[in-house]
Amino acid sequence: MQAKRRTSLISPVSKLKVHRIIIWVAFLSCGFDIASKKIVLNSLGSEPKRIIGSLLQLHLAFNSGAAFSFAPSATYLFSLFSIAMALLTIFLSKKINSRPWAYVSGLILGGISGNLLDRVFRAPSFLRGDVVDWIQVPYWPIFNFADSAIFIAAVLACILTFRDIAPIQSNSNSESNQQRKVDTNKNDNS
Repeated sequence: MQAKRRTSLISPVSKLKVHRIIIWVAFLSCGFDIASKKIVLNSLGSEPKRIIGSLLQLHLAFNSGAAFSFAPSATYLFSLFSIAMALLTIFLSKKINSRPWAYVSGLILGGISGNLLDRVFRAPSFLRGDVVDWIQVPYWPIFNFADSAIFIAAVLACILTFRDIAPIQSNSNSESNQQRKVDTNKNDNS
C-alpha cells in the first residue's frame, strides 16, 4: 500500500492538471497574503499584540529591504529581481509534470507576487514600496504570509530533492506498463 501511494504521488500528471495546481496555489497564497495585510493595516496599531506570550506576536512593520531588513535602499532592485524570478518560475513551471513540484511552484509564485504587489503599489513610489510585515516570532525577522509561502516552498523543494523526486517525471513507467499490456493482449489472442 505504501509503495502504491508513493507511486501515485510521484507519477507524472497531465500538464493541464499541473498548471491548474500552480495557478490555484499561487492565487490562494497571494490572495491570503493580500487579505491578511489589509486586515492588519486596518486593525493593528503601532504597539505589538501578544498572541502567545513572546512566542508569537503581531507587530506591524514596513520593510523596504529584503529579509532581515537587508539593503533597505535597494528596493527598486528587489522589485526587478522579483519580477525576473516570477517570470522564471512561470517559464520553468511549463515543464513540470510532478504534482508536488506544482505546489512548490505555486507557493513560490504566490509568495513573490504578494510581496511584489506591495513594492509596486505601496508608498513611497512605484517599484519602491515597502512590504507589509506583521508576524513576529523570537529570533527571526518580522514576516508575512508571502514570506511563509516562499519558506514552505523552499522546505518542500529540499524534501523533494532529498527524496529524489524530480520536477519532470519520465513517462517510462507508464510506457513500459502499456507495452506489457499490449504484449499480454497479443499473447492472449494467439
